[in-house]
Amino acid sequence: MRPPASAPLPLAGRRVLLTRRWPALAARLGALGASVMEVPTITILPADDPAPLDRALGGLAGYQWLVFTSANAVEAVARRLETLGLALPAPLRLASVGPATTLAIAAAWPAARVEVQPDAEFRAAELVAAFAGVDLEGCRVLLPVSDRAGDGVPRGLAARGAVVDRVVGYRTRAASTDGLADAIRAGIDAVVFASPSAVEGYLGASGDRGSSVPTVVMGPTTADAVRVAGLSVLAQAQPSTLEGLVAALLRALGPPEASAPPPAGLTPRA
Repeated sequence: MRPPASAPLPLAGRRVLLTRRWPALAARLGALGASVMEVPTITILPADDPAPLDRALGGLAGYQWLVFTSANAVEAVARRLETLGLALPAPLRLASVGPATTLAIAAAWPAARVEVQPDAEFRAAELVAAFAGVDLEGCRVLLPVSDRAGDGVPRGLAARGAVVDRVVGYRTRAASTDGLADAIRAGIDAVVFASPSAVEGYLGASGDRGSSVPTVVMGPTTADAVRVAGLSVLAQAQPSTLEGLVAALLRALGPPEASAPPPAGLTPRA
């Protein structure tokens, strides 16, 4: 149900900077009255050498688990499978680091079922912990990651007896950020981050001026990166979904009565 036409929108007058292209979030925030700017601070590129990923995907039938730590990894694997003319083997079991990644899996392979996902905190340690009830001894695990991924997940799964093939599926690089400095000079109430690499790209492009802008973040790993960079976290999405992020922005920037997520039937602006 829409609020009465005369009622002020909860984010009216607020200026929000998104550090990635995110049409669904931009539409939701615009419907709540915010002025939204999208300035991607990183770009996702294919791996320099796709051969290791292609070899792994060609041998997917020999793996028991395919583990994803990001939606970008899902998209990289889906693209390569399509290019190679391959499909996910039916017995292959899937694990996801969190809801956003699980949604990407569902979009890529609607019939696939994610068997392991953390219940609350969506980061490497919690993904490993989510395998607590699973016997991984001798299981082959394919872990497609970015060229800048840490080693927490492969080490954790190997400690549980898994044989982990960690393969670079994509690269992250700083994007051209034309307009970022102008947006910050014009005044920003909050900048939204969904990944640590976006934080790094933002600071590299914005310098000291950007470090004073408060942030709203998608998940705990990104929140950690923001704090390490010396930025302030206004709010964190809980859960790490689009709805959770909208609710976090309402908590941070809206009036007290707007701290809950907007009604499900709210129609975004065109």
